[in-house]
Amino acid sequence: MGKATGFLDYARVEDPWRDAGARLSDYAEMHVRLPAEARLAQASRCMNCGVPFCQSDFGCPLNNLIPEWNDLLCRGREREALERLLMTAPFPEFTGRVCPALCEKACNMESDATTNRDNELYLIETGFAKGWITPRTPARRTGHSVAVVGSGPAGLAAADLLNRLGHSVTVVERADRPGGLLMYGIPNMKLPKDVVARRIALMEAEGVRFLCDTEGDPDLLEGYEAVLLAGGAKKPRALNAPGADAQGVCFAVDYLTSATKAVLSGTAPAIDAKGKHVVVVGGGDTGNDCVGTALRQGCLSVTQLEMMPAPPVERAANNPWPEWPRTLRTDYGQVEAMYRQGADPRVYETTVGRVVEEGGRIAAVETVRLKGFAPISGTERTLPCGLMLIAAGFTGCEAGTADAFGVQLTQRGTMLPADGSHHLRDNLFSAGDMRTGQSLVVRALADGRAAAREINEWLKERTV
Repeated sequence: MGKATGFLDYARVEDPWRDAGARLSDYAEMHVRLPAEARLAQASRCMNCGVPFCQSDFGCPLNNLIPEWNDLLCRGREREALERLLMTAPFPEFTGRVCPALCEKACNMESDATTNRDNELYLIETGFAKGWITPRTPARRTGHSVAVVGSGPAGLAAADLLNRLGHSVTVVERADRPGGLLMYGIPNMKLPKDVVARRIALMEAEGVRFLCDTEGDPDLLEGYEAVLLAGGAKKPRALNAPGADAQGVCFAVDYLTSATKAVLSGTAPAIDAKGKHVVVVGGGDTGNDCVGTALRQGCLSVTQLEMMPAPPVERAANNPWPEWPRTLRTDYGQVEAMYRQGADPRVYETTVGRVVEEGGRIAAVETVRLKGFAPISGTERTLPCGLMLIAAGFTGCEAGTADAFGVQLTQRGTMLPADGSHHLRDNLFSAGDMRTGQSLVVRALADGRAAAREINEWLKERTV
């Protein structure tokens, strides 16, 4: 390691947040980057542990060589550190912004962990700024063609690796822009869309072809030697409550898509929280993103309902390190709500009893407290509501894709082959959330790369 006492000499310092009041006025990125000298000092805190849990099954799904590139970074050898990072990480500019940093929670220093995510982001953005990131085209082409259906994290990661291995890759995307949830499922202030577009442009320069506004139809893909289905787990969990079909009740993914399209086009969003009391049903990243977006659109108030009890502040005895800590987290959306409203927007152990309509449109929400998921009589409360956003997770991939390709879904609504591989049948493969169910961006990236390696071996066997 670069500095044996680095973790003693320097305190952990993350990239600071912009002031909550300032960032609520725009959709710009929410963090301010530390200067280079401070970032190198943070890298020196990595101890090069004998057993680096950041690289274990509890840590980075991409198996990033974290101690190695932290060591190079703290020595000022930034380009070498970036090269080491890119050996395993396909898109550090994404994970450096949206990954929950499993590696940091598994760090031997635990709550005082090295700032791996910020270090990773510094390396890739330095690489782009200094012109080190240039198209890497294959030295030769194999003559094999692969179609990737879906351009989210798994699809992009698979396409990137397959292209580097020399195959001709076409990515088919139903939306008007590539990126999947990276483009439309994550708000601009969390993952700027020019960052996504920059990577897409780089992949195009490297030879990957993108077909947008195009459904992944089997007839369209008939001429490809292999087809990878990576369309995500987009089937949202519905709200089972009277009146849930009223106007003004919508799924979080549709709302966030509408918001991002409005930001990109400079027009009013199709689903707008401005001047409305907003109720978000569900927690997690998506619920938090809805809170932050509604506040930026100028909602009158926002309330977030969660069925589960509030997590403990500290780890429970049955949740030891290096497991992911199932503890209370207050994310940017809740912080901004506290700033704007003076209180945490989250209401735990509560759900929607019914939706109150006026003229077919939502006017209020009757909530009820829960005990063990059972409603408690007499705890009903009515909240004014002009927009309800359902962020209750997803139940698997859309049936239309499965039906079109003749794939039998699992009980969880996924395309997971019985043998646990990525190979469904014949020349058909699956990857990402479509294969595993809803998960993290970093896990989807890892699964997309695993699928690409499996397809590559399958193609090689066909040519023997």
